Amino acid sequence: MKRFFLSWPRPAKVLAVMLLDAVLAIVSMWVAFSLRLDTLHIPVGDERAPYVLAPLLAIPIFVRMGLYRAIFRYSGTAALVATTQAVMIYGALLFVLLLWLRLPMVPRSVGVLQPLLFLLLMGASRSLARMWLADMGFDKGAAPGGRLLIYGADGPGVQTAESIVRTRHFKLLGFVDDDRSKVGRIVNGVPVIAASGIAEFVRTWQVTDILLALPRATRERRNEIIAQLSALPVHVRTVPNMTELASGQVTVQDFRELDIEDLLGRDPVPPQPELLAKNLAGKVVAVTGAGGSIGSELCRQIVTERPRCLLLIDHAEYALYAIHSELEALCKRSELAVELVPLLASITDAARIGQIFRAFSPATVYHAAAYKHVPMVEHNPAPSVVNNVFGTLHVARAAIECRASHFVLVSTDKAVRPTNIMGASKRMAELVLQALAARGSIGVSEGSIAALVPNRTCFTMVRFGNVLDSSGSVVPLFRQQVAQGGPLTVTDPRVTRYFMTIPEAAQLVLQAGAMGTGGDVFVLDMGKPVRVMDLARRIIELSGLRVRDADNPQGDVEIEVIGLRPGEKLYEELLIGDNPEGTSHPRIMKAREDFVPWPELSASLDELWAATQANDVERIRAILAQRVSGYESEAGVVDHLSLAAAHPPRPAAPPRGLERPG
Repeated sequence: MKRFFLSWPRPAKVLAVMLLDAVLAIVSMWVAFSLRLDTLHIPVGDERAPYVLAPLLAIPIFVRMGLYRAIFRYSGTAALVATTQAVMIYGALLFVLLLWLRLPMVPRSVGVLQPLLFLLLMGASRSLARMWLADMGFDKGAAPGGRLLIYGADGPGVQTAESIVRTRHFKLLGFVDDDRSKVGRIVNGVPVIAASGIAEFVRTWQVTDILLALPRATRERRNEIIAQLSALPVHVRTVPNMTELASGQVTVQDFRELDIEDLLGRDPVPPQPELLAKNLAGKVVAVTGAGGSIGSELCRQIVTERPRCLLLIDHAEYALYAIHSELEALCKRSELAVELVPLLASITDAARIGQIFRAFSPATVYHAAAYKHVPMVEHNPAPSVVNNVFGTLHVARAAIECRASHFVLVSTDKAVRPTNIMGASKRMAELVLQALAARGSIGVSEGSIAALVPNRTCFTMVRFGNVLDSSGSVVPLFRQQVAQGGPLTVTDPRVTRYFMTIPEAAQLVLQAGAMGTGGDVFVLDMGKPVRVMDLARRIIELSGLRVRDADNPQGDVEIEVIGLRPGEKLYEELLIGDNPEGTSHPRIMKAREDFVPWPELSASLDELWAATQANDVERIRAILAQRVSGYESEAGVVDHLSLAAAHPPRPAAPPRGLERPG
């Protein structure tokens, strides 16, 4: 019957509601007469007039007030207020008309009673229709999404409950709240329980999901709640922030896995607005690797500081298209007058990079383009060194030539005493910038003319740890493995890493770049390193599952130790030297790092270039070991090309029937 009614065209539904309201107007008039006369009323003579007058007066007013534009399934408080206002107007006009007509045997009090009864019947009819169409208040068995408990019984929690219960995707069992005055009360037909009773409630009612509706809670309080819930066999998720909640109704699709900050277990580093805007407002800014995880976040934060022009440089066409489209929408939505220029280019193409910088003359350059995946770089060392080392050199020389004021390199903690080519190549890139920073001028050539260009560019390097939720990082991998039923792969139980969020990383790059004076290496005070094994357990438990191990063989998801991959090490460091200097930012430090003068480094770069062109991996590693302090590769040569050349595959036998006659 419900499907039959919902299949009606919109005009037919409106007509049905109008007829219902007309009937309710007549019924409420009969009840009003019966109550006033203290007997079941049978209208005669002029007493019939109010029965005709009520619907003829009410329906046009309701149409004018827009009552028939509402959809019962999604009507709420606003619709109830509109109905009350419309009935009040109707009641006032009805009372005035009855006074004016002075109909015999029609008591004036009927003009007061009937509108009140009419409002009661209309409100009841709409509430019942809403419940019937949305299945609110009725248990139709197990919901496909699970049995839900919402943490937070105030505005966001109640708003979320009202929006999701209509979908029947979840069965709402109750609310949890820290406010003792709310505990024991009923909200939307379900109880509010205390935080101390969650475990018992989960066991008793077989709760499968807990939704955190706490957009105003502090990070410290969220961490306390998450720690409490991690021991329960429930899937913990969160609702959007207050800005997104205010933009419209929340749906099941808006449920999110816990924020990366929740997994991080510490507060993000707060930015200093004056540092963010220092080298950006009103200037031409270039970002290499603009389509990558760090580069794209840099671009998002840069446009909000209103540069005059933002150059988006990337060699990946789709990644460049995606970030350009996103930034265009952001600028339009926020009314930001920023010129966005997408430029397809590889940083290894010195000529193309030079053309771009000469054409646009960027004042500030953020160099985020790099090959960063440790095992991938280890298996492909020559092109990775060309990209990470010589690509950095090409962009730096172009910045000096166009007289850019600031150049910021996005570096990594893996550059400190590296055990892999990725880290060594990034440290070599740092050495290139340190050497250039100490050099007063560089030689450039245009055709057959050679000239010296004064170096007025402030070079800065920013070194930080692993970025959570970036492409190729461990968190998306773990979540994918959980969704597939496991196992979660951890290289070693002892492995620890420094972690930060993508917005943190971008803010650090922007702020540290503004503090640089030339040749500086900045690092972030990232707190204590995190055991990757602990991170894996946390993700499993907060997904509502249990770790399967020797102590719990009946668990859901196993953690498998696969061994360190080529070039990986157990612990990461942020500093090569000791005694870092403080800065104006409480969480940013300046490292004291030695460097190699340009004439000496230039000779090593010439040798390194020749080795990459010959794909001489042993020579590449030897040159890196000579120049990069602490570089010790613990793995043999695993370059795919070198291994294939050393052990060429046997030629395939010709297909039968094509053998040459003997």
